[in-house]
Amino acid sequence: MAEHHGDLTDAGARVVAISVDEPTTNAALVDKLDLPFPILSDPDGEGVIRPYGLWHEDKGVARPAVVVVGPDGEELLRQVGGEFSDRLSEAELVERVRAFAEDRDVQPVDQPPPASEEPDPSDGAFPPDAMTPYFKGVKFAAIALGMRAPQAKEQADALRAEAERYLEATRHRTESARRETGE
Repeated sequence: MAEHHGDLTDAGARVVAISVDEPTTNAALVDKLDLPFPILSDPDGEGVIRPYGLWHEDKGVARPAVVVVGPDGEELLRQVGGEFSDRLSEAELVERVRAFAEDRDVQPVDQPPPASEEPDPSDGAFPPDAMTPYFKGVKFAAIALGMRAPQAKEQADALRAEAERYLEATRHRTESARRETGE
């Protein structure tokens, strides 16, 4: 989503992620991934997650979802995934948001960078240099799963595509950081 943040704000959208994690954990993720949008904390799901019907009661967490809400509060798009990789591609999301914006004559918006909070990564947080090998592993595991279990090929292909998007975003962030530091 970070890679397409400018496309979304150009279409009049502001991006906000919501998580059950603590604010300091979310701040660490924003910092690690250099996200141009905030990740808000809703640990018990009472603020937004439950009212939007996205709470997974059995697991005590939010279901992975993309919800687009118009300026008037009308829900324009809802896609709820079965697991983290089951989501709209960023390109499809941008296309849909642009279509909504054109239909409603929505103007571009500015979105200031997220407020800085003292980052405190969770104990299980991946260090930035572990992201590439992790997503390569996900990608190749998905390929193997699709080859071994034809009935799961469609889901495996979706997982592989999601891993490839994360790998591309990670590569882009790494290159941007190198350019900024002159490496």
